[in-house]
Amino acid sequence: MMFDVKDLGRSPGAMRTLTEHVPAPSDLGVALIGVRRGSPVDLGLKFESVHEGILVSGTAHVTVTGECGRCLDPIEYGLDAEVQELFFFEGMGFSDGEDDEEQRRVERDSIDLEPVLRDAVVPLLPFQPVCREDCEGLCSECGVRLADEPGHHHEVVDPRWAALADLAKPDRHDDE
Repeated sequence: MMFDVKDLGRSPGAMRTLTEHVPAPSDLGVALIGVRRGSPVDLGLKFESVHEGILVSGTAHVTVTGECGRCLDPIEYGLDAEVQELFFFEGMGFSDGEDDEEQRRVERDSIDLEPVLRDAVVPLLPFQPVCREDCEGLCSECGVRLADEPGHHHEVVDPRWAALADLAKPDRHDDE
């Protein structure tokens, strides 16, 4: 996701807006939920030249797909992520306390928005996605969907008491 910023140059105050649809990169998600690779990403961004570099701000709209962590039903919804990042010009010093990996650079008059998009979208994804807040999930014994069978349960007998359970059966005949 490289974007040319040569027209902004090193002229503080120069600005350009961008409204574009781009394909989603890979690794834009977590195990159960994320953005499918190649699905459309709607960008509404503003590129501003400042003294240190190019300030990119705006929103990215993506469609999130995945499965419920409780019942495994499919999930799909739209997500708007706020984007704001400063890309430093070559030769500009970094601010104190920040690592080289945390800083973005304008390289050969272009900027790469893929890591910025990933940093904006992935933290907004739920750690445990659910289809509904009141989703009951699946039965741990047999796997049936609990929403389909509300009264579903299993008789659980402690194996230590199983021998005594046989004594209480009504069809047992004692000759004594």
